[in-house]
Amino acid sequence: MHPKHKNLQLQYIGFHKTPFLWYGKGVFDLEQFNIKNTSYLSFNTVINEKLRLGKLVERFVSFDLKNQDDVDIIVENVQIQKEKITLGEIDCLLYQNNIPIHLEIIYKFYLYDPKILDGEIYRWIGPNKRDSLVQKLTKLKDKQLPLLFLNESKTYLNQLGLSSENIKQQVYFKAQLYIPYNNINNNYPEVNNDCIAGYYCHYKELKQLANSKFYVPNKHDWLVIPHANVAWLPYEKAISEIFRFIDQKNSPLCWVKKPNGEFIKLFVVWW
Repeated sequence: MHPKHKNLQLQYIGFHKTPFLWYGKGVFDLEQFNIKNTSYLSFNTVINEKLRLGKLVERFVSFDLKNQDDVDIIVENVQIQKEKITLGEIDCLLYQNNIPIHLEIIYKFYLYDPKILDGEIYRWIGPNKRDSLVQKLTKLKDKQLPLLFLNESKTYLNQLGLSSENIKQQVYFKAQLYIPYNNINNNYPEVNNDCIAGYYCHYKELKQLANSKFYVPNKHDWLVIPHANVAWLPYEKAISEIFRFIDQKNSPLCWVKKPNGEFIKLFVVWW
């Protein structure tokens, strides 16, 4: 297998094995899409390597949906416009068991910040504190899902023989969650705890891992489950690479290989 195809397959498997952030109806009363477990197929779709991570995930979801015997995709990535101004995008319209569904697709990385005084759901934030779970849920509830009911969307739906009033709205929301390194609390009732994929620590705390080896994957490989077959760096060399991100106020994701051979995923944060 060509190295690029092998890497894409590892990304697909990592995406595939990522659990949903909740099942059924969850926070903000948003309902998760119910997809059957699919075997790990060989991902054989041509992908533009310059795709953003979110768009790559959408291609993975599309591939899975097309391999479901109870799903028929109607249309994907529909931009709704008014006088050449884009109002938003509908990720996917599909039939599942002949029921029309508007599906929004989300794959996120969140870190648990216990210093935030609001409730648990507010403590899940992006690696660079530029977004949060609550912000994303609010955007889904107040902007992305209501897009279906705009007059411009209704006009488009009419062309497909659909009515917004008859379409169910669901989300496909997967996430990797990261908790503080050496954290004792590992029970977070607002989310699916199976989503906990690793840890995070401040860059000044990295010395406690000085005997470990490091690998800093590119962003697409944030999806990948750590494995041995990469160019591991000793602590001293890894620090200089990590600090290139820290200096730009970016929190890199690292794979850490401990002296006992254990692999962990670790965000190193600047904040």
